[in-house]
Amino acid sequence: MHALPVMLGALGCLAIAWRYYSAFLATHVLVLRDTEDVPAHRHRDGSNYVPMGKWVAFGHHFAAITGAGPLVGPVLAAQFGYLPGLLWLIIGVCMAGAVHDFVILTGSIRRDGMSLAEIARQELGEGASLVAAVGILFILVVAMAAMGSVITGALAHSPWGVFTIGMSVPIAICMGFAFRGGDARTIQIASALGVAALLAGVVGGERVAAGGWGAWLTLSKAQVGWALIIYGFFASALPVWMLLVPRDYLSSYMKIGTILLLVVGVMVVNPSLEMPPVTEYVSGGGPVIPGKLYPFVFITIACGAISGFHGLIASGTTPKIVSNEAHCRTIGYGAMLMEGLVGVTALLAASALEPADYFAINVSPEKYATLGMNPVELQHFSEVVHEELAGRAGGAVSLAIGMAKVFEKLPGMSGLLGYWYHFAIMFEALFILTTIDAGTRVGRFVVQELMGRLHAPLAKPDNLGANLLASLLIAGTWGFLLQTGEIQTIWPMLGISNQLLASIALVVGTVLIVRSGRGRYAWVTAVPLAFVATTTLYAGALSIRDNFLGAMVASGKVWQGWLNAGLCVVMMGCCVIILGYGAQAIRRHWREEAQRATSS
Repeated sequence: MHALPVMLGALGCLAIAWRYYSAFLATHVLVLRDTEDVPAHRHRDGSNYVPMGKWVAFGHHFAAITGAGPLVGPVLAAQFGYLPGLLWLIIGVCMAGAVHDFVILTGSIRRDGMSLAEIARQELGEGASLVAAVGILFILVVAMAAMGSVITGALAHSPWGVFTIGMSVPIAICMGFAFRGGDARTIQIASALGVAALLAGVVGGERVAAGGWGAWLTLSKAQVGWALIIYGFFASALPVWMLLVPRDYLSSYMKIGTILLLVVGVMVVNPSLEMPPVTEYVSGGGPVIPGKLYPFVFITIACGAISGFHGLIASGTTPKIVSNEAHCRTIGYGAMLMEGLVGVTALLAASALEPADYFAINVSPEKYATLGMNPVELQHFSEVVHEELAGRAGGAVSLAIGMAKVFEKLPGMSGLLGYWYHFAIMFEALFILTTIDAGTRVGRFVVQELMGRLHAPLAKPDNLGANLLASLLIAGTWGFLLQTGEIQTIWPMLGISNQLLASIALVVGTVLIVRSGRGRYAWVTAVPLAFVATTTLYAGALSIRDNFLGAMVASGKVWQGWLNAGLCVVMMGCCVIILGYGAQAIRRHWREEAQRATSS
């Protein structure tokens, strides 16, 4: 099988969903209004509430939601073959993920930019709000740790990569000052210069790494982790215009541009998909992801099809910068379709690798020795990129090699595999860092809301002391899990937590639709909710039994196994409780409607 027909089919499905299904949601379910009576204008404060143009807001939202998930999840799920992941990516993003994002973003904007937890309080009750806030915090901690673990695995002992990614921070800050108060022309110039500077960082990274700075930039996995924690703290505490929005906007150029280039590259090069449609590991025993095809392919793909984390962004930073309600269709539904395309291209790039090379990169050398495989091109790849690639688990390295193989075969690109590899690593890290900064900031909002229950002034976004304390708490907590966990255990936790949060958001979205008087359309969120919730709760139960309290404890990682199991139980419990609150809210609404109909 070759990649071209697969890519064309995926593009066709996404285009149909955008043209027809998103229009149906916008006009019949959500009934969008062309109005600037939105939180960004009503509460404009120059820090959190800042109205942005449609495409700037789209760039921020896309960059913030598109983290490691759609890149790494499909790559890891390639263990089961390319077909199961491909089907779920296309169906899931069109019918579940994009709907989830669209509904929550619109609901938040119509409720003064409220967070998901606050919307739950308003629609489901005080108890639901507290449960949702606790669940969101646990999920954020796991998600940020999982995102960070991908970066630490890719950038450890990679001075070229560290230099390139480090360059992006001062570039974004300079762009932030240029954007602030700048006209359209200034923004265009700053954007062009920012992209050029990033590309210069990729090209110049090889020379810098080979020179005297190489030793200073060669960081261990733990040191990269500390750098991420510090970055997350400052990204959360600084004004949104200074780092978060310009960095996301800059990243969106690189992300969208690279994805489009990869789509074109796949269609021009038309690589053969070396990974079979379905592998022997569908029944379990896979070396990359433990467990059977169902339910583990769904929690492994996670963000590429539907992501609860998106609900935090759609009710966190994004509704505070959207300048017109009518933009929600493009920003909410459209950005998620683009993320689905990211997942498809990542899956195809990884599937173009020889299976023996794919597994050599994504499992430890000890485990690989038991598979009876011999690497095909891996030694050549390691020599060209100046790094040892075997045993670099996490998905990022195998994806980067897959992308570089496609790009190198484009006309005029022969012999540039090393540069393309490090470009791909930068591309992946930009994805992840923009999720870490936005996620840490959203976590800060949630922590401040919880602190506000004890002392109301602590919940105010402009309270500097509360801002710093909440930022420190959220960054420090996910940082601890990052520094003490491993990708093989953290990533399944991310998938479970992420999909449980999506279930919580879909409960809230279903209630919003019912209480808006358009209950006949509640199926648009209720159907995805039923599938995602049952699949994820089943996966959580299996993970607790077989992976956390089974394999981890048996291998001597006793406290890590019990910690993971405990986190999983809390998150599953929060989801079940919210399901109950949602059912009560809908029944209560129906009773009230029946009483009004009877009295009239």
